[in-house]
Amino acid sequence: MKDKTLVILAAGMGSRFGGLKQVYPVGPNGEFIMDYSIYSAVKYGFNKVVFVIREEHKELFEESICKRIEGKVDYAFAYQKLDDIPKGFKVPEGREKPWGTAHAIYCARKEIKGNFAVITSDDFYGDEAFKDLSDSLNGEDYSIIGYKVGDTLSENGAVKRGIVKSKNGIVTKIIESSCVLDGDQVICTPLDKKKRKFKVSRDNSCSMLMNGFTKEMLNKIESVMKSEFESHKDDLMNYEMLLPDIMDESINDGVKIHDITTNSKWIGMTYKEDAEFLKEFIEKEIKKGVYPKKLWN
Repeated sequence: MKDKTLVILAAGMGSRFGGLKQVYPVGPNGEFIMDYSIYSAVKYGFNKVVFVIREEHKELFEESICKRIEGKVDYAFAYQKLDDIPKGFKVPEGREKPWGTAHAIYCARKEIKGNFAVITSDDFYGDEAFKDLSDSLNGEDYSIIGYKVGDTLSENGAVKRGIVKSKNGIVTKIIESSCVLDGDQVICTPLDKKKRKFKVSRDNSCSMLMNGFTKEMLNKIESVMKSEFESHKDDLMNYEMLLPDIMDESINDGVKIHDITTNSKWIGMTYKEDAEFLKEFIEKEIKKGVYPKKLWN
């Protein structure tokens, strides 16, 4: 069986949520969002999980989710440390903010042996999306498991989304934007102020940070880090390296990224009120037989 590693980005604190939402119970037996992600990943062929966490959270993870998945899938920890950067560069004095999502993946490089996928720990992606993700790792290209942008937005205001532009199923551009619903369309304001506001249909694909890669992506991240650290050496206090930007550069290098729109439902958990909606959704999925009531028997 081909090695398939699931990298779960779990180093964030979730301040708006009021604590570590990665380990907030949403299932009927105290399961976390990550439990459901790992369950579906294993179901569809992943054989290793790498948790990218803060080192001080290791014991919490070991005593909770790791005890539940012991013997069901191999797992390892990687720590997102500020000083884990390419040789020849230094962290500016006073910098405390992490370097971004691409750096989080870079910190897991020693635990990745073959094709791998990346998700976040605090997004519920749905069961079928993991089949789409696993299938996408069987080739030599990259992938975005996209969601219909209209289904991921709030009626209460704008949210940030990676709008995917594609042609014949191949991604041509990822535009990080602030998005708001406008009837049957979505108004997108690029975070890059140099780009103009634009509209897309509610069915347009957007990236929720569920991606598939070959190991070559790790080399690309390191290469970009070196280049960007050199060019930003006088302004590293605020610099952040985001995965969509690396993927855009990969497209320019000729790498194919498949835009795979899933039928799964994405649910974010930014605030504690969101947890109640997710709990109700999981109960419905259990009744439909998507998940067992006791996830880890």
